[in-house]
Amino acid sequence: MPPPVTVVIPCYNERTGISAVVVGVREALDAAALPHEILVVDDGSADGSADEARAAGARVVRHRSNRGYGAALKTGISLAAHERIVILDADGTYPPRYIPVLLEMLESSDMVVGARTGDRVHIPLVRRPAKWLLNRLANYTSSSSIPDLNSGLRAFRREVVSQYFGILPDQFSFTTTITMAMHCDKYAVSYLPIDYLPREGRSKIVPWDAASFMVLILRTAMLFRPLRLFLPIVLLCLVYGIVKMSIDFTHQPNISASALLAFGSALQLLLIGMVGDALATRLGKMGQSTPGVVRGDEISEHEDR
Repeated sequence: MPPPVTVVIPCYNERTGISAVVVGVREALDAAALPHEILVVDDGSADGSADEARAAGARVVRHRSNRGYGAALKTGISLAAHERIVILDADGTYPPRYIPVLLEMLESSDMVVGARTGDRVHIPLVRRPAKWLLNRLANYTSSSSIPDLNSGLRAFRREVVSQYFGILPDQFSFTTTITMAMHCDKYAVSYLPIDYLPREGRSKIVPWDAASFMVLILRTAMLFRPLRLFLPIVLLCLVYGIVKMSIDFTHQPNISASALLAFGSALQLLLIGMVGDALATRLGKMGQSTPGVVRGDEISEHEDR
């Protein structure tokens, strides 16, 4: 018998689509004869999403207030009955039929991501330029080829992901951070091309979230690959300083203050980057999960099934 899996579905005001998602997940796993648990984490919904999920046969855990997509995932991962975990959005955009394939690929990987590069991919045009830019920045900082940075469909083992709980945000950037962190730490991350369907209901992501995602990528790079950030700036300062010094010697006997400032800035940034790189190397991976991530005073209905 194959090892069991928990499918964690974070949910916030998704009453119109959550039942179909739960049923689709159960049918996909039953067809593959995979023992499973379907765990819906209701993140303080006010529209009865938890009741719909429970009626569809899912185990339901509820946050008493809206804490965020990442917080819901951390709750689900912590309370999951099984070590193998799949996360899936509640809006119907990710077809559950890919879950058995993800789990099969997980046998030879540390994380398998459903990359939205299939034949049927519905990503709003307004989000595509920001998505392309964020992927390029992530590829550079992680020295990896990442076809989909923040896909909401992925499979992993709890012991691998829980060690990063201390740095994983409570908001939508959870998936971006775990992708970057695992690539930077040289885990085996595989990608499966999947379709991405139009969502049920209204998107919770707003256009200006792209700026937050960019800051998050830079922050994650500071934790894992600081020299990848600082070296281009160091080189830019050095080039400017050399060019400015050459011009100064041509027109005057002294070196200008701006040239000296450029050289000084390059040296300081290089030292900061080297110290950061030494700390990242010395500390290694982020350690075990932070105790008390799941707090009983903020969660109810742990055992609803």
